[in-house]
Amino acid sequence: MAVKEEKKVLGVDRDKFRMFMGKYGIGVVLFIMIIVISIMEPAFRSAKNFINVATQVSINGMISYGMCLVITTGGIDLSVGAQLALVSCILGQFITNFGVNPFLACLIALLASTAFGFLNGFFVARFNMFPFVVTLSTQLIIRGLAQVISGGNAIPLTSETFQHIYSSKVGPIPLPIVILFVVTVIVYIMLHWTKFGRYIFAVGGNVHAAIASGVSEFWTKVGAYTISGLLAGIAGIIFTAKTSSAQSNIGIGYETDAVAACVLGGTSFAGGVATIPGVVMGIFIIGFIYNGMNLIGIESYYQSMTKGAVIIGAVLLDMVLNRKKG
Repeated sequence: MAVKEEKKVLGVDRDKFRMFMGKYGIGVVLFIMIIVISIMEPAFRSAKNFINVATQVSINGMISYGMCLVITTGGIDLSVGAQLALVSCILGQFITNFGVNPFLACLIALLASTAFGFLNGFFVARFNMFPFVVTLSTQLIIRGLAQVISGGNAIPLTSETFQHIYSSKVGPIPLPIVILFVVTVIVYIMLHWTKFGRYIFAVGGNVHAAIASGVSEFWTKVGAYTISGLLAGIAGIIFTAKTSSAQSNIGIGYETDAVAACVLGGTSFAGGVATIPGVVMGIFIIGFIYNGMNLIGIESYYQSMTKGAVIIGAVLLDMVLNRKKG
């Protein structure tokens, strides 16, 4: 009887509460956040504002999915923000200065970001280097390359065809939201329904057991980082189409937002644990934090403080809910 009483907190079974919060906690947080901000600022709950938030988070969404795959393997990718700058500068040079077709320029830019993603994975997997060190180093290299390409100057992109990537709509839905939806479905299927996805979970959960089972640690990690580079490239295209300007200083801190979305969505830094629906909700929580605070009139530096506090809270909650019984 004493054991059963200890397992109850305020009349609620502790194990059942942990199970509930583990599955639906992020959704509860998102719902409460929407309600609170809607009460504080009625304009927040308008359909127009929700579409605006969804359009804005499409950029962070792309980066977050790649980050989720990498973290699930037990790594991290700090180069994704610099990838945005590199893609932006390549687009500026090829479209504005060289007169290349916008779609061909996008393909070239994607190849560049994907190649750097492959290099990240290669160095991490082949030489067993720390992902933090590798991707921090390539972040500096990539951003420096972006500055070389652009000469440190902003390059205007006046191509209407290219600008339509961000401004056009599919019916009433902005194209960036459609792209985000399609990528979400693809990444969800890949991570949760394919052999490659099972390999990612296996490598992140117990790499030695995965190798013993015939899983290729090398190609699994290389694949995760390569996809991260590709998705960062797509985010860079959307961002550049939004601003109509190629700049080498964009994307600073975007890796932090991606990590925040993953952590909030239940992706474990220990590896082997992640869900794409959770990351989706994490993406929107970050988006609603920025959007809600802007509408309420809170200064930008408080937004960063709030985001940091939310990340710490999410990690602590995850540790409490998944704490092993002593």
